[in-house]
Amino acid sequence: MSAPRPPLTLLLTAPRGFCAGVDRAIQIVERALDRFGAPVYVRHEIVHNRHVVERLEAMGAVFVEELDQCPDDRPVVFSAHGVPKRVPAEAQRREMIYVDATCPLVSKVHVEAQRHFTNGDEIVLIGHAGHPEVVGTMGQLPDGAITLVETVEDAQTFTPRDAAKLAFVTQTTLSVDDTSAIVEVLQARFPQMKAPHKEDICYATTNRQNAVKAVASRSDIVFVIGAPNSSNSVRLVEVAKRAGAPRAELVSCAADVDWDALGEIASVGITAGASAPEDLVQGLIQAFRERYDVTVEHVSVTKEDVVFKLPRAVA
Repeated sequence: MSAPRPPLTLLLTAPRGFCAGVDRAIQIVERALDRFGAPVYVRHEIVHNRHVVERLEAMGAVFVEELDQCPDDRPVVFSAHGVPKRVPAEAQRREMIYVDATCPLVSKVHVEAQRHFTNGDEIVLIGHAGHPEVVGTMGQLPDGAITLVETVEDAQTFTPRDAAKLAFVTQTTLSVDDTSAIVEVLQARFPQMKAPHKEDICYATTNRQNAVKAVASRSDIVFVIGAPNSSNSVRLVEVAKRAGAPRAELVSCAADVDWDALGEIASVGITAGASAPEDLVQGLIQAFRERYDVTVEHVSVTKEDVVFKLPRAVA
């Protein structure tokens, strides 16, 4: 007779997984394939998730890093993270068909940055160097118009040209708590600095961080399903640890879990970054069911009903 499986409570967070911007970006690639046939080129991973990318590749999407890897006669989709202005300009020059899948909430940051620049303000961008969203936002304006601030230390040492003509914007996928600490320093040093009308960190990032905070201290370990290059997923691991989870790990799917290293556990928090598909969450739950006597408890902090319209070219 097999030994009884140990009891385990899975604390399943909501909201989790795909946000409206990711959902829209994936639909844009799928619809472009329907409309134009394969291959459709995609500049940069459409969203930061290998499973999503591989599924779209199987349908005929070809992922490239730069526009010069695309032929003139095939459509190209720009990723959800946004692109520097030079990219659509080059696509137009080459008379390519292109569809911009930039998340509307990232586009909002681009519009804000442009508005501040037009007003003659120096712009501080709070974000992570090298992240495609940051590259895209900085690429909206001439070199030197935007200064990147990554840490509280950066905020303490930043010297503006004119403290009276200063504004800030942020990457949409940052840790809410880390960002507010940086903003506090900047606002204390530069009280006249202009802030976004509405916070730049997107609703989905905030909601997923709040949901993980709600389960962190109740979990022996929190698993975040997501990719190592997904900013919002990596932030969820940090938020879980800071909110009281003894352990928190980023895994791309159930196959990544080191089952032998779990030790004695009674409760596990599960969430997924904004670019991770729900089937990976269900796969992880199933893997736990095969090893434990599982009870699933749903922990919801809010309901999301945001939907973004598709661009005309594929609507």
